[in-house]
Amino acid sequence: MSDGGRIRTLIVDDEPLARRRIRRLLAHDTEVEVIGECADGDEAVKAIHEQAPDLLFLDVRMPALDGFQVLEQSKSRQSPLVVFISAYDEYALRAFTIPAVHYLQKPFDRKQFEEALHRVKERLAAERGGELTQRTFALLEELRARTSQPKRLLVRTKHHTFFLKVEDIDWIKADGKYVELYVGRDSYQIRESISGMEARLDAKMFQRIHRSTIVNLDRVVRLEPWFHGEHRVFLRDGTVLIWSRNFPKPPEAF
Repeated sequence: MSDGGRIRTLIVDDEPLARRRIRRLLAHDTEVEVIGECADGDEAVKAIHEQAPDLLFLDVRMPALDGFQVLEQSKSRQSPLVVFISAYDEYALRAFTIPAVHYLQKPFDRKQFEEALHRVKERLAAERGGELTQRTFALLEELRARTSQPKRLLVRTKHHTFFLKVEDIDWIKADGKYVELYVGRDSYQIRESISGMEARLDAKMFQRIHRSTIVNLDRVVRLEPWFHGEHRVFLRDGTVLIWSRNFPKPPEAF
């Protein structure tokens, strides 16, 4: 903590509105000092090394480095306490089993935010030093292992919210900060980068074939050579995709 005993806090989220809201929620707390904001994981790693914050409000899913990777690359410094922030319900089912961190699911209200901050203050008052650091990262590894390769994804539409089985996805297309999940004749959009989605899926089932495309290999019926070392990929439902030469060659059997 700083000499005045205030909690030196870094806000890390790729959404400007989310960062501003957290800053506003902290503005009237005299025990907290916001020392900076970061819009991506690379900025966060640099700020953690340079400023050694006591507390991170850390978005789980961001372009480039996600929240887990930010912490992994910052292990050489004293570990800050972490309040994870995410729009993904699958984290909510597990994160509260991990006592060294807290979790806020978007959208959260003031009461939920204040509860998270209260827990942070209690932990800072109770624990110091390397013991907390080691426990935080040990439990972080447990969280990573338990949240990797989900079997279901939460999908929200205008009319309802439901869990989609990952195995039912035929293929996935990038759409800016979102991805489009194609399931038969239907498609669903969720907020996730194509690289983030690739990292979450089982590589034995899903293959990145283009900078904007991931395919479920079980849906592929045949490949045909195309121009300049590329291949056309034919799916069961008649969809035709392109397997770019910039990605690993199609396997001989899958």
